[in-house]
Amino acid sequence: MISKRQEELLKLIVEDYIKNARPVGSNALCDIMNCSSATIRAEMNYLEEVGLLEKTHTSSGRIPSEKGYRYYVDNLMELKELNGEEIYKLQMIFDNQQLELSDVLSKSLQIISDMTSYTSIVLDSKSHENKLKEIETIPLTDSELIVLIVTDKGHVEHKSINLEGVSLDEIKKTVKLINDLIVGTPIDEVNSKLEFEIKPVIAKYVEQHEKLYNAFYDVFSDITANKRNSYNVVGKNNIFHHQEFNDIQKVQNIFEKLDDKDMLEDISKVESDDKDISIYIGHENKLDDDVTIIKTSYKTDKDNGTIAIVGPKRMEYDKVVNLLEYIKKQIER
Repeated sequence: MISKRQEELLKLIVEDYIKNARPVGSNALCDIMNCSSATIRAEMNYLEEVGLLEKTHTSSGRIPSEKGYRYYVDNLMELKELNGEEIYKLQMIFDNQQLELSDVLSKSLQIISDMTSYTSIVLDSKSHENKLKEIETIPLTDSELIVLIVTDKGHVEHKSINLEGVSLDEIKKTVKLINDLIVGTPIDEVNSKLEFEIKPVIAKYVEQHEKLYNAFYDVFSDITANKRNSYNVVGKNNIFHHQEFNDIQKVQNIFEKLDDKDMLEDISKVESDDKDISIYIGHENKLDDDVTIIKTSYKTDKDNGTIAIVGPKRMEYDKVVNLLEYIKKQIER
């Protein structure tokens, strides 16, 4: 537990360091806190002892520790209001009825990256949240037909297949079995159910079960591949704007991770205890010990996904959190 004065001091140091990227000395804080330099130094020493501040080797000033940033975010941060120009730029995009959601997200994140000099990521989660509602077939010729896949989100996917030598009755039986047994299954889990639950049943009731099973398995494989999470990383080069990342090897490592689908999948995961806005500082994320990831999830009738902002631990938390809250509200309105 720290005192109110120590909290005020920590807040001032965190926000000064975020703004100026220089260690904060006691002299700079005397007038603001109406205390002597000796009193400020004593309080700074205590905050260092409890792990909320750190002393650099090149200066007598202090900088926030990872624990200090966490205390600031959880207890001291006050959200920074967006200015009129920022709201106007974003609102112009969200009010454009001609744009698809993916375009809205891409354009708004470009604006955020320009505003903040951070990297923005949108991760559009598709396949797992889309569940099978119905499968239909439309015959084109004696051997060709179109398979329609309808999801609970209203998405309709189609694929042409060739089933030469298979009767329409056999096809109808197979479609009925699929609809009866696996409707409500997430699209990316359908093939597993086809293999382990549907295939044995088809074998009992459908003569040319192997051909039909393979055809529908391929259909769902193609659709799942097209429905995998899509990613858009905006402003990656903004990393170079921050003094924490002047090591080329470190930057290269971060770039490689931002190109790694598994890493982006990890960023997009929504934990059970995640709040509307989740903040992962330094060691709390898997990207890099010197970065912070702030993210939120969004959900509409047809889409859902994650928006994340990546920057140094010395991030404008108060501004980024407010930006993400604003965008989430606009998407879900």
